[in-house]
Amino acid sequence: MTGELVVSRSGEVHRLTLNRPGKGNSLSADLVEALHDSLDAVEQAKGRVLILQGEGRNFCTGFDLGDLDGASDGDLLWRFVRIEQLLARLWQAPFATIAVGKGRVFGAGADLLVACGRRIVVEQATFSFPGAGFGLVLGTRRLAHRIGETAAQHVVASGAAIAAEEAVRLNLATACVAEPDLQATLDREVAVATRLDRETYAAIGEASGSDAGALDRDLAMLVRSAARPGLRQRIEAYRARR
Repeated sequence: MTGELVVSRSGEVHRLTLNRPGKGNSLSADLVEALHDSLDAVEQAKGRVLILQGEGRNFCTGFDLGDLDGASDGDLLWRFVRIEQLLARLWQAPFATIAVGKGRVFGAGADLLVACGRRIVVEQATFSFPGAGFGLVLGTRRLAHRIGETAAQHVVASGAAIAAEEAVRLNLATACVAEPDLQATLDREVAVATRLDRETYAAIGEASGSDAGALDRDLAMLVRSAARPGLRQRIEAYRARR
């Protein structure tokens, strides 16, 4: 397991901590693959709860824009495909998923939070979905499922920052807490998530979640947007503007 992800377990509760605090816990290729491997392990262990959090000040600042040197459009496309597949796995996971958003929750990092069933944010956290700024369609349907189509279109098109309290109002987050209250809130969420047996919880999630066809369409939209020639140049131009 890469040092970019710290994995711990207490009984049926698994905790994944993004461990790139010096880079805002941005999603490198290695970190994304480590997350996939960890989801495999949770499924094999028949885990009941997955807690996803970030080390340091931020939850996740999105796609790692610092390692573009030498990357082709095809390399970048594959990395985005793997992120989309990760988001789909979290969205349809047969166990409870709880994300803890703090600091900056941006781009694909915000999509990670949206994909989780319970989304606890710490006061002063901020959210943004800037991917459309370089022509990428990632996670938009899931965001619309959470906050409504009109709000999702505005949030994605504007790329504007959203404060923690506004995130709760929009249903982007399910709760906003002060840092000292975070563990008690997590304990309550775990108690709710483990009240039902694993099979019943999974069945409820399947009944209220997305069908495989919708997830396939998400992937197709992502590929179409990322496959436009000049992906790397668009990302570099976005990075320069930012």
